[in-house]
Amino acid sequence: MNAQTAIIRSLNDQLRRDFSFGLAVMTPGVAALGATVAERIFKTIAVFDDFCHANDPHQEHDFGSFKAEGQTIFFKIDYYSKDMTMHSPDPSNPAVTQRVITIMLAEEY
Repeated sequence: MNAQTAIIRSLNDQLRRDFSFGLAVMTPGVAALGATVAERIFKTIAVFDDFCHANDPHQEHDFGSFKAEGQTIFFKIDYYSKDMTMHSPDPSNPAVTQRVITIMLAEEY
């Protein structure tokens, strides 16, 4: 893993543990599970560590999948420019990047 990837991975791990380091979006399917279930899903994302080559080929910790309440949950982190009009020019630089984590049911992907 190169230095830029290590920085991106660290920033993604930081966002997974604390959504205040970016924006967090939950889909209607996850919201429909209720606040208590959503809170458990958020806590699972915060401690998620089942990254492997199949689900993390770039080693950025930007995607995960797990089971909760009989559903398959996906989370995905994307990198946008600070004004949210395009992809980030440099996802390793928080000064020019707005991270967005989307939490969804697999069927909503």
